[in-house]
Amino acid sequence: MKQHTIELRVRYDECDPMGFVHHSNYLRYFEIGRTELLRASGGCYAEMEEAGVLVVVVRVDCRYRRPAKYDDLITVHTTIARVTAAKIIHEYSITRVNPSGEPEPIVDATVTLAVIDREGKLQRVPQTLLEQYEKGSEE
Repeated sequence: MKQHTIELRVRYDECDPMGFVHHSNYLRYFEIGRTELLRASGGCYAEMEEAGVLVVVVRVDCRYRRPAKYDDLITVHTTIARVTAAKIIHEYSITRVNPSGEPEPIVDATVTLAVIDREGKLQRVPQTLLEQYEKGSEE
C-alpha cells in the first residue's frame, strides 16, 4: 500500500493559547499517518525495531496553509512518494472540511526517513518492507 488516509480529531492539549494546533503537533500527525500506512500494509514498526531495523526522520519540509483548531476533524493523507536504497520519502496532506463541505488544505509536507542499524549506520531499505508496501497496493 502506497497511500493511506486517516481521520483525527484535534484535542485540546494539542492547541496553543491562541486555540490553534501548535506547529510541532503536525509532526505527530505525520507519524500517525506513517505508522498506520505501515500497519495497513501488514507491517509493524515494533517488529522492525526488534529486528534491529530503525527508521529515523532526516528531513522535514512543511508548508502551513491554515491553522487547525480544537475539535476540528482533520484528514491525514500519507503517500510514499519515493523509495531509494536507504531512504523512504513520504508526502502528507492534512485537510479539513470547511462549512461549505469542501476540503480545505491545512498543511502539506514531505518527510524523508533513513534506515539505520542500532549503531546508527545507514542500511538498505529491507526487502520485506518494500514487499509489504507493494503487496498492499495490489489489494
